[in-house]
Amino acid sequence: MTTSQLVAEGQTAPGLVGGVKQVVNDFSIQIATVNGSGSQSANSVLLRSIFRMGVPVSGKNLFPSNIAGLPTWYTIRVSKHGWVARKTDIDILIAMNAETAREDVLSLEPGAAVIYDESLKLNELRSDVTYYAVPFDQLAATTGADAKLRKLVKNMVYVGVAAQLLSIDMERLEKTVRKQFAKKVKAAELNLSAVRVGFDYAASTLTKQDPFVVEAMRATEGKIIIDGNAAAAMGAMFAGVTVVGWYPITPSSSVIENLIDYMKKYRVEKDGKASFAIVQAEDELAAIGMVLGAGWAGARSMTASSGPGISLMAEFTGLGYYAELPGVIFDIQRTGPSTGLPTRTSQADLTFVAGLSHGDTKHVILLPGSVKECFEFGMEAFDLAEQLQTPVFVLSDLDLGMNNWMSEPFEYPEKPIARGKVLNAKQLEELGGFARYKDVDGDGIPYRTLPGTDHPAASYFTRGSGHNEKALYSERPEDYENNMLRLARKFETAATLVPKPIVEGTGKEKAGIIAYGTSHWAVVESRDQLARESELATDYLRVRAYPFAQEIRDFVAQHDRVYVVEQNRDAQMLNLLKIDLDAAEVVKLHSVLHFNGLPIDARTVTSAIAAQEGARK
Repeated sequence: MTTSQLVAEGQTAPGLVGGVKQVVNDFSIQIATVNGSGSQSANSVLLRSIFRMGVPVSGKNLFPSNIAGLPTWYTIRVSKHGWVARKTDIDILIAMNAETAREDVLSLEPGAAVIYDESLKLNELRSDVTYYAVPFDQLAATTGADAKLRKLVKNMVYVGVAAQLLSIDMERLEKTVRKQFAKKVKAAELNLSAVRVGFDYAASTLTKQDPFVVEAMRATEGKIIIDGNAAAAMGAMFAGVTVVGWYPITPSSSVIENLIDYMKKYRVEKDGKASFAIVQAEDELAAIGMVLGAGWAGARSMTASSGPGISLMAEFTGLGYYAELPGVIFDIQRTGPSTGLPTRTSQADLTFVAGLSHGDTKHVILLPGSVKECFEFGMEAFDLAEQLQTPVFVLSDLDLGMNNWMSEPFEYPEKPIARGKVLNAKQLEELGGFARYKDVDGDGIPYRTLPGTDHPAASYFTRGSGHNEKALYSERPEDYENNMLRLARKFETAATLVPKPIVEGTGKEKAGIIAYGTSHWAVVESRDQLARESELATDYLRVRAYPFAQEIRDFVAQHDRVYVVEQNRDAQMLNLLKIDLDAAEVVKLHSVLHFNGLPIDARTVTSAIAAQEGARK
């Protein structure tokens, strides 16, 4: 006897929908639209309405690199467990794009649900999914919107339909819509009307047959939703950035766009004068030149770019390393090489950035794994750049930078700005002078002065050519060797200053996992899967910076085998670890790689590790 036969005609058993057991707060929704169709606001309203019900959510946008017309998919993951990594299976499809609708439906697993425009006739494709046909154009016409706006409000109609089918209450929807359009009252009313039209249509016409339901929780209390680029911009503002040189490139542009908004709001004096300069340069090479020049002059300066732009910055970045000039560079990684896939995510700039420029060069890199760390590292990078007198990179990626993430609220910074070893006129008078590139303290970090320091001993010549401790031009072999060895000591000092790795687990398991950046979220979920499905307990270390801290070497030494999870083809983190570790430890490292441009998912990690563990037996 089937479950459905136990339900009396016209009735529903507790916890059952259409004779199928309910799936509560554990599913994914994919909205298939066309780029430029105005669906972004609608998708945000749906995501945030579920969030307002106290249910953990995450949103990931898969969009084309053209301006308009190509397919776009936005995926909302609803997870009562708090998992926020990409989920490979789609449970609910909202099919609004005729071009991809057939393929989208055929790619679903049996038991999924499809909300679609009735003109597409998708119900003829297969019989093992639930269909909800909706006359979106007709419903949009009843909202009162003129013909030009109906294309846009149609998106809000699908929000209403989906909300009713998922049991999202109208009160939450209304609050979310009004907040989304807080500065546009008429737009709020029009969009709210469209949501109600869809909601009422679903309530009166559609019969719930799929098992997916949203029920209120309290798991999001006190949390916020923000993207990593906005968080990084906020961190830079709190750090005291005053000079920005940049050139637009996907996916980093919104770092600066957000920063412009923040600075206009919070960094304009009462007399209307701005206390900052944000300059769009003619290219990335000019942008990094502005940054390093401003850093030399004593300003806190930054740029934001992605792989192709970082490539253009190589020579200037080498100047920053050798002449010891502070500056912060946000690299929001996308796929490469060359143009690659501009709107897909990646972690493939790691080794490239670590040694950017020719010659023996080593750069400090911060690796945020959450939007909260984008904010925190966005501040900390400026302190490190000045303390170490060097360019500091913050490596985020498209997934973290441009997608919506839940987070605990950011903490207001309390520690003072750290400017490092800067001598003022009084100190120079007491010392009687200084040698710009002399290692006085044994940590490889010399002292510097800022332009305008009122003392005859403050001046020195900044050069990217060979120089001695006094900043005088030199081609003496011993001067060059001493300088390069001092820079190496400074890099060792950096390892003690950068954010420490975070370790989870008992510390006693035989298998360990190392990851960084957004791979973290897939690893957290994968560890749960491995424990439940394969009875494999693991320890886990998340790398948060380069150079590597001693804790990373200790972690590898404590385990028989260590899986390094990353989103690139060439195992870049593993190869950096090989350089750093003793030969006896290197053999413990095993790769788990993901590089198709989509955010890494837990199942990929679980399958790879389980397969390698199985091969050992």
